[in-house]
Amino acid sequence: MKLATLKNGSRDGRLVVVSKDLTRCTDAARIVPTLQAALDDWDTVAPRLARMAEGVELGSVPTFRFHEHDCESPLPRAYQWADGSAYINHVELVRKARGAEVPESFYDDPLMYQGGSDAFLGPRDEIPLGDVAWGCDMEGEIAVITDDVPMGVSEAEAADHIKLIMLCNDVSLRGLIPAELAKGFGFFQSKPPSAFSPVAVTPEELGAAWKDSLVHLPLRVDYNGEAFGRAEAAEDATFSLARLVAHAAKTRPLTAGTVIGSGTVSNKGADGGPGKPVAEGGLGYSCIAEIRMIEKIATGEFKTPFMKPGDTVRMEMLDKAGKSIFGAIEQTVASV
Repeated sequence: MKLATLKNGSRDGRLVVVSKDLTRCTDAARIVPTLQAALDDWDTVAPRLARMAEGVELGSVPTFRFHEHDCESPLPRAYQWADGSAYINHVELVRKARGAEVPESFYDDPLMYQGGSDAFLGPRDEIPLGDVAWGCDMEGEIAVITDDVPMGVSEAEAADHIKLIMLCNDVSLRGLIPAELAKGFGFFQSKPPSAFSPVAVTPEELGAAWKDSLVHLPLRVDYNGEAFGRAEAAEDATFSLARLVAHAAKTRPLTAGTVIGSGTVSNKGADGGPGKPVAEGGLGYSCIAEIRMIEKIATGEFKTPFMKPGDTVRMEMLDKAGKSIFGAIEQTVASV
């Protein structure tokens, strides 16, 4: 089942059920008006939405043309957004850029920060940037949405609470991060609103590509129209998405509609070292900070600048047949 939220002038948008090929949709209002409302009563509502999804495929329910540019993020706002660190390769590279080592505990105990969830960007909304010196970076991630998760769940139990999967552009302001972290209270100003894919899908929609609470497909990131990243989302993952959900729920329950991110999808090179750019036959990167660190290692200086107004980023994931699963995040940086 594929679900999306269309812009309609309200804070929480209009829930629609989308066809597998992302061309058509039907209004879910006769079942439930918003995705949050569906998540609040998922066990009752999900089977009805699934039958509606079957009707979309069979042509037995009224449909209309689905346009990705009409979408909010699946949840335009959420009760909670927490981003984890499934890919320690990314953590290693970014911390090296700040001259910081990776503590051994990071390989057993996930990093996680709580981001702003009150105003997500839509998948085609501009990325607002107040100052180029803030160091605007994209971060391509996988994210999951949960139902109500009890405190203290195990990783296996947490897997059953993952109800929807989507892509994420977790925007970071790298120039603000060092001074902010030095205060000892974590991210705040350095983490502006994130954007999510037009469509969220249920785990069964991914078929064999969803295994061990990881998506076994490459995340395609294009930067200014050029291939920038093709990282395999199940490779080099230290933690599963279920492990991140369990980590978030260690000391508190999670409310239905909680969004948990994987952290930047990141692969090592074929030799176990830093990966290579796509143009050099590698899998590339899902954020600019990684290529900058690799440039620093190789040449002694950073070469690739962070994003500036007018720069564009596109994130998408294709199935084995080459069809888009979640639709595409397509954003342009804009001065504010």
